[in-house]
Amino acid sequence: MLMVLGPVQLEAWPFNATEYEHGHEASFAEKPVLGTRPPLEWVGEGPETWSIKARIFPRRFGGLEHLKKLSQARASGRPQYMMRGDGAQMGWVVIEKVQESSSYLDVKGVGQLIEIDIAVRRSAKPSNGSYFSLL
Repeated sequence: MLMVLGPVQLEAWPFNATEYEHGHEASFAEKPVLGTRPPLEWVGEGPETWSIKARIFPRRFGGLEHLKKLSQARASGRPQYMMRGDGAQMGWVVIEKVQESSSYLDVKGVGQLIEIDIAVRRSAKPSNGSYFSLL
């Protein structure tokens, strides 16, 4: 297992995560001052985001059902738990965007190679009632 994002396990197959990016920011308030560079006051953590790139080969290994689960998790708007394959807990995130790019279409119009870009953002953990509804 390479990573878990909510109900989807990203593995070597059928849903193969090929790379991810992780970014985090700090937020600052700018205080205007005459005649000098404005001082910045730290006001807290800014957004923390991940970009995950994955591939599926539906004809050879399947994976369309995983893509459907991922889209359903995004559409729910609920926080999902994310964990890396080595056990590192990434925490609660919301899935902001899932973008697919299909190539080598078969006679039914399904791509033989589907590349997926997933954008997630750090979120507060869900309430207890909301958490148990995820299970």
